Amino acid sequence: MIASGHSAARNVLGGPLAICSKDPLTGFSRSGCCETGPQDLGSHTVCAVMTEDFLVFTKQAGNDLTTPRPEYRFPGLKPGDRWCLCAGRWAEAEAAGRAPRVDLAATHAKALEVVALETLREHAQD
Repeated sequence: MIASGHSAARNVLGGPLAICSKDPLTGFSRSGCCETGPQDLGSHTVCAVMTEDFLVFTKQAGNDLTTPRPEYRFPGLKPGDRWCLCAGRWAEAEAAGRAPRVDLAATHAKALEVVALETLREHAQD
C-alpha cells in the first residue's frame, strides 16, 4: 500500500514509500511510514518485522521496545509487529546476526546512508 500524500518520499528500491504499519502506528512522526526529516536524529527509516530475538537484543543494548510508553504514543512491541527502526540500530543487530526482516518497499531511501542495499535485500521479507 502506498502512503497517500507522501509522494515525494522514496523507498530503497526507488519507488514510492509504502506504509510500514498503521497498527501499531509507526514512524518518527507516527504517520505509519518510515519517513524522516531534520528532527529525526536516529533516522527511523528501516521498516522491520519484530522478532523475539531482536526485541531482546535491542533491550540489552539499552532500547526497550517492549514496554508501552504512552507519553510517546508508543504501544510496546511484540513479535510480528512492523516498526520503523533506527537504521543504525538495525545495522548493529545485523552485525550481531540478530536483525529482523525488512519490508524494502516501506524502508526509506535514507536508510541507504547507513546500510547497503544488498544487506537489506539479504534480510527482505518474502
